[in-house]
Amino acid sequence: MSMEAVARRDDVSLTVEEQLCFAREVLHIESRALEAVAERLNSEFCLAVQLLFECRGYVVVSGMGKASIIGQKIAATLASTGTPSHFLHPAEALHGDLGRLRVGDVMVLLSRSGETEEIVRLLPSLAELNIPIVALTCNGKSTLARAATVVIELGRLSEACPLGLAPTTSTTAMLAVGDALALVLSRMRGFTSADFARLHPGGDLGFRLSKVEQHMRPLSRCRLAHEGRSLREVLVAARLPGRRTGATMLVDDAGRLSGIFTDSDLARLFEDRRDGDLDRPIRELMTNNPLQVESGTLMSDAMTLMAERKISELPVVDKEGKPLGLLDITDILALLPRDSAPAGAAAARGWRIVVEAEE
Repeated sequence: MSMEAVARRDDVSLTVEEQLCFAREVLHIESRALEAVAERLNSEFCLAVQLLFECRGYVVVSGMGKASIIGQKIAATLASTGTPSHFLHPAEALHGDLGRLRVGDVMVLLSRSGETEEIVRLLPSLAELNIPIVALTCNGKSTLARAATVVIELGRLSEACPLGLAPTTSTTAMLAVGDALALVLSRMRGFTSADFARLHPGGDLGFRLSKVEQHMRPLSRCRLAHEGRSLREVLVAARLPGRRTGATMLVDDAGRLSGIFTDSDLARLFEDRRDGDLDRPIRELMTNNPLQVESGTLMSDAMTLMAERKISELPVVDKEGKPLGLLDITDILALLPRDSAPAGAAAARGWRIVVEAEE
């Protein structure tokens, strides 16, 4: 009989309601399992945390099959939250990759049964290398558990798979405990948003955690003038090649930012037929003490400020209040991923308002 015929024979038609009912049952099974695992956590978990916290090498995570995939995610989460970590495939370790281990490393081994062949075969080598082991397993009496330095026993878990075969609940529990280990360690290390930004320079996350001076227009590309000059003089003298910003920053005699004059301000003068104001000192027409941010401010904070206050240009100043550059909404939107929201739905709405106003 062909595989196609077998597939047709075994096909089960489910109504929409039955599909949703079964999906919810899977989620409920797994959520109840997580609650049970949370209640089972004891001093062994704290011993594991201390062992990983004191690790002077790498936290090396390993697992086979579906546990391998979970192990890779745990290693990535540890590394991204301040605990140096990498993944070691147990089968590859048995064929030379044990050379990646060094004195000072700690192994985190994942195995539901604690009897996974490739994991068990690693144990003598790890003992010979004097590598401490943290075991994540459902079986506290298994070969892995007996060889481990610390055992985080997940307890008896029923897989959500109707056949009880596909790793589902057990891998969910491993993943959740891995997250708990990583985040407890992160808190103990005093891991900050600045540390997070250093380790996540790419993508939307890296952009929002970067500093404003990395993305502002430098003074050489900004319109800058003294507040005592007339508006006409400023407009003539402040021309720049390329796409100009929609604002001119004004400074006082000490070079500190004192005001800002935008293209919208100029448009309103013409709409009100106030052509005579072109020859007035720009200090009489500018917005005094405009919103500004100091260098070192996170882009996420600057973007939220721009969205909430519905402004499209934001000066960046040094600690003395002297302009360093300008954040321009058009530049920022061009750098953001297409589907990225600056700082939540409310901020995104605010930015849309700013863009529409500019258009």
